[in-house]
Amino acid sequence: MRTTFSNKEVVLCVTGSIAAYKACDIASRLVALGFRVTPALTASAARLIGPASLEAITGSRAITAMFDPIPNPEIEHIAVAMRASLFIVAPATANILAKAAHGIADDWISTTLLATRAPILFAPAMNTNMYQHVATQANIETLRARGNIFIGPDSGRLACGTTGKGRMIDPQKIVEAAVALVGREEDFAGTRVLISSGRNHEPIDPVRYIANRSSGKMGRALAMEGLSRGAEVTVVSGPADVSMPYGVTETRVTTALEMRDAVLRQLPEADVFISVAAVADYRVKTPAASKRKRGDGQVSLELVENPDILAEAGSRKLPDQVLVGFAAETDDLSENAADKLRKKKVDLMVANQVGTEESGFGTDTLRAQFISRDGAAEDLGLIPKEELAARLFDYVRVLRDARKTSH
Repeated sequence: MRTTFSNKEVVLCVTGSIAAYKACDIASRLVALGFRVTPALTASAARLIGPASLEAITGSRAITAMFDPIPNPEIEHIAVAMRASLFIVAPATANILAKAAHGIADDWISTTLLATRAPILFAPAMNTNMYQHVATQANIETLRARGNIFIGPDSGRLACGTTGKGRMIDPQKIVEAAVALVGREEDFAGTRVLISSGRNHEPIDPVRYIANRSSGKMGRALAMEGLSRGAEVTVVSGPADVSMPYGVTETRVTTALEMRDAVLRQLPEADVFISVAAVADYRVKTPAASKRKRGDGQVSLELVENPDILAEAGSRKLPDQVLVGFAAETDDLSENAADKLRKKKVDLMVANQVGTEESGFGTDTLRAQFISRDGAAEDLGLIPKEELAARLFDYVRVLRDARKTSH
């Protein structure tokens, strides 16, 4: 995902939970994406984490009190409330949730939350009993009903020594939710994007399976890009080394047959289908019911072809749908990808080289080409997967808009 959020300001509101130290991680990730981050801390939070830490990370003055001496004479909480693109309250204590739900404005954060019309993302963090208390749950429901967004909490061992729900969700997921809420642009708003991602595990016996080296990184980059541009993103994912970003509707599968069924079931509702999964070409015809033992001599496996999911999708393609495929090749990228594009009846084929240290499964970059239906090839060179995802969505937008114009 490209770092083009420099015109977006996020107000990071830190309240008095022991999870306050994680705010530095959140701030760092937001800054890395290009956001302008304004940190604000309650008095309790300032006792847990030094404001100077957040100031060093964000390059902005940390707001710690309603009447901090400032060089700008504007009414600060109103000015910030009006210009911010998003408020993130992380960690969000039971106290701040109660204040926000009941309109109490007795410090800078609670006052500014009342004044803003920007989206507010709450990441709760508190003792399990506090979180499950009927008052807290009622406050959360009140805030949800007003359009506020909640992420988490997770379950696990808490700082108080208990185990249960109440731990603040991972900072990376909070940042992903922020990206999806703020977005870079809304050029895919209302567009339903279906992505297949990851690899397949084809069983040999209950213990062993046939697989490939796909990590799922490219699928994740595509999902994140779609979310950041306002799309409704659904991912059918086989086993992968990475998780999907927050905000994705995910269907988990294992085998190629399971992936086929899940994709074709959801395909009619999709406006765009991007097939990036490294689907297993073959499966064992008859997997053993019990573990094969060593010492039985040479073992032969009878393999049968798996269905070609992208080809089936191409044969069922609706007039307004855009279909994109990925062709993982070790040589003759353009020729092989162009052949697959014709046979599978897709709109765009991404030829990507595999098998090198800098390009292929598990890497953060790809050497890729766009092959279009008219035979034109655009060489992208060696490109980060996030940048490839952005370029691909730009291309799909052109295809989609052209079809709307033609109708």
